[in-house]
Amino acid sequence: HEREHDREISELLTKHEEEMEKLRAELNKEQQHLLDEVQQQMAATHRAEIEQVQLQSQTLHSLELEALRLSLNNMHTSQLELTQSNLRKEKETALVELREMLNDKRAQEIAILQSRHQLEWEKLKEQCLKEKEDL
Repeated sequence: HEREHDREISELLTKHEEEMEKLRAELNKEQQHLLDEVQQQMAATHRAEIEQVQLQSQTLHSLELEALRLSLNNMHTSQLELTQSNLRKEKETALVELREMLNDKRAQEIAILQSRHQLEWEKLKEQCLKEKEDL
């Protein structure tokens, strides 16, 4: 009876060890499966984060380009306004110089005409006096 009991205990121990081994194998399999899932989720999360960072980088780059474009546009506009202002000043200066030159020329012509008129007046006066004397 004792031997029978020892044999049953031995069988139970063997059965228990086999079941424990089977459970360990299932547990290892489940752990590996969970580990694989976690790795896949981490990889997917990592890819999503990388995509988000790339998108943010592209957005930032686009914003920087737009800011540069606006800055260049403003600089170009300012430069055009400055050029227009300088051209307007040069035009006004040239017109003032031309007006002064024309006024000087007109004054010279008036002086020459007055001088001629005076000479002709003197000649006519002399001629008139001469004709009076002759008469």
